Amino acid sequence: MTYYLDFEKPLAEIEGKAEELRAMARQNSEMNVEDEAAALDKKATAMLEELYGSLTPWRKCQVARHPERPHCSDYIEALFSEYTPLAGDRNFADDHAVMGGLARLDDKPVMVIGHEKGNDTESRIRHNFGMARPEGYRKAVRLIETAGKFGLPVITLVDTAGAYPGKGAEERGQSEAIARSTQACLQAGVPLVSVIIGEGGSGGAVAFATANRVAMLEHSIYSVISPEGCASILWKDSDKMREAAEALRLTAQDLHKLGVCDRIIPEPLGGAHRDRDATIESVKSALGAMLKELEGKKPAALIKDRRQKYLDLGSKRLAA
Repeated sequence: MTYYLDFEKPLAEIEGKAEELRAMARQNSEMNVEDEAAALDKKATAMLEELYGSLTPWRKCQVARHPERPHCSDYIEALFSEYTPLAGDRNFADDHAVMGGLARLDDKPVMVIGHEKGNDTESRIRHNFGMARPEGYRKAVRLIETAGKFGLPVITLVDTAGAYPGKGAEERGQSEAIARSTQACLQAGVPLVSVIIGEGGSGGAVAFATANRVAMLEHSIYSVISPEGCASILWKDSDKMREAAEALRLTAQDLHKLGVCDRIIPEPLGGAHRDRDATIESVKSALGAMLKELEGKKPAALIKDRRQKYLDLGSKRLAA
């Protein structure tokens, strides 16, 4: 059963009617409803184009959080061969919100790291909804440093509402772990590319996305804080999340203009969840292109390129 977002309710009615007609025809072979169902399909497509042709920032937040959107584990399974997971931070524990390991992309060895949200109640709890604890970031540091030793490009897939804010995480040095992960990204002497596949929330995302090249899926978001959190702080009212989403400039389109995002990966009509295979193939193409741009660069040049990228952030806006 398809999960529909609030603004997709009219679309749900039309697609529901088309499916109902086809279900009736399957039960009664004498019924011929294909023309009527096709007309409803055409109407649904037109509505989908209208809805997704003018998404507001808040609606993009909803699409980015869609529960049926492909997650890190889906990309790893579809894009990489010989994936060998590496677990633990060699200090405290293994954080299931962060997955990573050695793999091959188009038969080339890489290190892949990403946030995993889970796709049902049990897995979401196990993966802590993609919100990493300190041990998750320390695991990422270990994998990035390992990649550096063996000259392996690093690919990060970002999808988190933010780092886990629990008491235990703070006691174990959450902010320090995030800073160390960001530092490891900046100091890696290998190509490092990142894709925001859903939510890019706060320092929890920056710790993985401080890369030479950053791509965002068309309806993904990347922000210092969630719209709800921003609204609670600025207006003392989380219901003002729509206004906050506008002010935060968190869409891929806004961030591309600001230079935070280097490329936008197009999504199928209706979002990544409507055609997962096409979305994953588009991400593969973008990863290949970004890695090719960095191919052959020496470690010092890669580090300088990455450092300068972040020193230059905001210069486009200031120049304008």
